Amino acid sequence: MPMMSDPKRWTALKTEFLQDCAVFTVSRTASLSPRTGIQHTFYRIDSVDWVNIVPVTDQGEVVMVRQYRHGLGEITLEIPGGMVDPGESPEGAAIRELLEETGYRARELKSIGAVSPNPALFGNRVHTYAALGAEPVAEIRNEGAEETHVELVPLDDLPERVRSGDVDHALVIAALHFFELSRPGFAQSDLPQSESGRSKPGRGGVGE
Repeated sequence: MPMMSDPKRWTALKTEFLQDCAVFTVSRTASLSPRTGIQHTFYRIDSVDWVNIVPVTDQGEVVMVRQYRHGLGEITLEIPGGMVDPGESPEGAAIRELLEETGYRARELKSIGAVSPNPALFGNRVHTYAALGAEPVAEIRNEGAEETHVELVPLDDLPERVRSGDVDHALVIAALHFFELSRPGFAQSDLPQSESGRSKPGRGGVGE
């Protein structure tokens, strides 16, 4: 059986801007296939980078938000997150979005991963942070059409929330999985403590 070679990069011949949709833009690119030499047309959505935050209180609860999502037409349960503003770092955006959407601030912010939201259409990145020692310090500051309501969810309940479909945002589940992968690397003082003084273990990771 012949060995399969790795796929080769396509050659972009021409890109045409189509539409500015405020939070993203749409463009069309004519690209040449390296395998057949045939030209094909592709559409791309461009956006700034995004952030997701997994805020955990010292009581072992994740600070989540319920909000109406117009794409789905439903109220969803998610973690705080949003867009990185011009001139802002992803870490700065994470601190700002956490405070605006929940009124919480964290004792410590840790970068735990980044993913491509959908490489078939998007070229941006989603940066994920663990916000440890989160506590309420202010009122929620929703701007424009945004409306978020805080819901505290015990860490140990998250796997069932995902399995049941209560949490079904793909990027939120990716962020929660990053958190589970990162937990062994956190210092004992970073994690919620049980009555015995030991950090509370999860009952199976979100991705399990």
